[in-house]
Amino acid sequence: MIIQRVVLNSRPGKNGVPVAENFRLEQSTIADTVQAGQVRVKTLYLSVDPYMRCRMNEDTGSDYLRPWQLSEVADGGGIGVVEESKYENLAKGDFVTSFTWPWQTVAILDGSLLQKLVPQLVNGRLSYFLGAAGITGLTALLGIREKGHVAAGANQTMVVSGAAGACGSLAGQIGRLEGCSRVVGIAGTDEKCSILVQEMGFDAAINYKKGDVAKQLRELCPGGVDVYFDNVGGDISDTVISQMNQNSHIILCGQISQYNKDVPYPPPLPPDIEKIQKERNITRERFLVLNYMDKQEASVLQLCQWIQEGKLKVRETVVEGLANIGAAFQSMMNGGNIGKQIVSVSK
Repeated sequence: MIIQRVVLNSRPGKNGVPVAENFRLEQSTIADTVQAGQVRVKTLYLSVDPYMRCRMNEDTGSDYLRPWQLSEVADGGGIGVVEESKYENLAKGDFVTSFTWPWQTVAILDGSLLQKLVPQLVNGRLSYFLGAAGITGLTALLGIREKGHVAAGANQTMVVSGAAGACGSLAGQIGRLEGCSRVVGIAGTDEKCSILVQEMGFDAAINYKKGDVAKQLRELCPGGVDVYFDNVGGDISDTVISQMNQNSHIILCGQISQYNKDVPYPPPLPPDIEKIQKERNITRERFLVLNYMDKQEASVLQLCQWIQEGKLKVRETVVEGLANIGAAFQSMMNGGNIGKQIVSVSK
């Protein structure tokens, strides 16, 4: 069977900025027959995520991320529909997902590695299982619950960097649902800031490209910062940490500002900021959602319930066509999208 697939065409280098041309669309073939325990699936949606930048390097810098190989098909979160099954728990027409879905139009996969989806849980919006009701939503929810120490009635202020991105836009809303009394986002355009406040219920948002961020933070968080959901690292995070309270907490979700630099993860803080962290007993622990998979099912159901009730607003940037996945990746790394970046492969 002839298919289309996307392979890693070149590496940007440890300190390079990824571009669409790092990926290549090509024609390939897969077997015409499905073996016992396998299913043939047609790809519907693929997820494009910041962590994938690390997979473009020969060394990902992580013990849980495998590097993509040159001229080999890339992979990540994906959703598809079963076309043929020789796996007893899946039938033709079932919708399924995997965290290691190949970037190709049709694939033959091990049925035991696929998770069956229930579209009704997300009001039929299958792509939500790659975002708000998938690994992105789980990262936001479990990060807040496991590392944020949010307590209803404690009058806590949360700040979210990268707040208009896939995880940040959910984290601010979940922080509120979990009990934070004030939520402030940091984003890169006035449009993003407006959406955070008017659509997603943030109390305020700061355009970090305009004005004095430290001054705006002091004005918007007069009682200091109790919980910081950190998606970006770098200067923005240093500014937030300098205004955090005693015994406060950093949820170390991502460091996208550092992904194009050859630095360890998590990147070390500047000496003056590290001193503040230690003196104020601010927790800053690496968070990996895969360590909490025993809580996955209950957490996904909670996220789906909030979506159905309209308590969790979801934004997606959908790019049509497998051929455009490289451009979608480049745009996502440049902060050009609002919410989750999804590539629609086939409908």
